Amino acid sequence: MPGIKELKTRIKSIQGTRKVTRAMQLVSAAKMRKAQDATLKSRTYSTLAWELILNLAGQANASVAEGLEAADDNILNEEDRRHSLMEQVAQLLTTFPDAKKIAILILSTNRGMVGGLNTNLLGEVEKICKDTSLEVDMITCGRKAREWMVRGHKQILADFEKFDRSITPQDIFPIAKLVRDIYNTGQYQKVLIVYNHFVSTLSQEPRVKQLLPFGRSLTDDRDAKSKQPAKDEQLTDYLFEPDPQAVLNHLLPRIIESQIYQTILESEASEQSARMVMMKNATEAAGDLISDLTLTFNKLRQNKITTELAEITAGKIALE
Repeated sequence: MPGIKELKTRIKSIQGTRKVTRAMQLVSAAKMRKAQDATLKSRTYSTLAWELILNLAGQANASVAEGLEAADDNILNEEDRRHSLMEQVAQLLTTFPDAKKIAILILSTNRGMVGGLNTNLLGEVEKICKDTSLEVDMITCGRKAREWMVRGHKQILADFEKFDRSITPQDIFPIAKLVRDIYNTGQYQKVLIVYNHFVSTLSQEPRVKQLLPFGRSLTDDRDAKSKQPAKDEQLTDYLFEPDPQAVLNHLLPRIIESQIYQTILESEASEQSARMVMMKNATEAAGDLISDLTLTFNKLRQNKITTELAEITAGKIALE
């Protein structure tokens, strides 16, 4: 058993640690409230925008299918007919089923002390890599994801800095542009984004969302799956002004930007919530440990005082 001096040193050290974790808890709590507020305010818009684009994608695909059946026989072959019809819709609605690659955008944290947040997130990435036979290119945003890629000798297509401040829509423009550009090359069958979805202060879930190509049957987002209509449900009919191509070419990039922006907000709210809970638990654990050590310290000091009194009393008796 440690002596009184060692216990005093240890109690003092743990008290210092508790002050640090308490300060980090308060900072994370302030950031958490701000991040949660931003996430919840924009979530409805992001969800409705995604539903809109899924309906548009379904309508565009149906129009292409009908056009192929009714195409003029003077056009040489089916590939030429498909090409002429797809020119009427945005390029981001095109699918590339013969592509040999997929791209994964990973949104992790820069720092630790978030429990199993990054571990669960990267576990989802590992699961995707094991379940696909296609070549996987990684796009990272966050130091923990980048370090994991380097340790695993995985191919990083691009790495973006994760800001430790509140992000703005302008901050995600480079990420959204890269996603659009690589998909438009036709080399990627799909582009996924893996992030931590904020459920509550105590609960965060790693999720996989398919950004491209658009389509209800292809999305991995659980909210979209729970809301998708039956196959025989009538698609919403939209009127485009001035024309579908002009509208879609402007709308689709904005939808992609909004989805990336929302997932980053979800990741930030999840990070701050997890860190606040971890620091709160660490502060409480430090307090419990200090109480136990103080009790042990008081017992040792009491035993020492009792022993010294007994020795003094015995010495006095011996002198008499």
